[in-house]
Amino acid sequence: MSNCPCGSNLPFVDCCESIIKGKRPAQTAEQLMRSRYSAYVTVDTDYIFETTHPKHRQGYDHKGTQEWAESAQWENLEIVATKGGKEDDNAGEVEFKATYRDKGGRKVHHELASFEKDGGKWYFNDGNLVAPKPLVRSEPKVGRNDPCPCGSGAKFKKCCGK
Repeated sequence: MSNCPCGSNLPFVDCCESIIKGKRPAQTAEQLMRSRYSAYVTVDTDYIFETTHPKHRQGYDHKGTQEWAESAQWENLEIVATKGGKEDDNAGEVEFKATYRDKGGRKVHHELASFEKDGGKWYFNDGNLVAPKPLVRSEPKVGRNDPCPCGSGAKFKKCCGK
């Protein structure tokens, strides 16, 4: 693997691999998020477990996590926003979208994840799915019996709405 799956454009060995293999710690919540995504791509589910905060490990599904990581074809990670989670912080949030393919087709996992630093080490706490935002039209909706917006004078259904 050449470039890191996290989308940093750095070589995997210089980016997330060194964090996953324990050669260096994640300095920020975003770095931990990126390394966890890369661990899904490389199916390193032990790392996913180890970077989950100990108080949130009860009920962790090792088998289900491994099956998801193995069955998905991971395409990319997009960091949407971060709040806190810097080197000097003790907590942070990372909103992200992980795009992948499975038997059901292309999917986007959109989540707001919370992170906590405990003993100088970043951990994943919890994540909540982000609901799609409602569509906001920039122009009013044209009904089929309204005049066509092209200016022809015909009803929309008989003109551009055909």
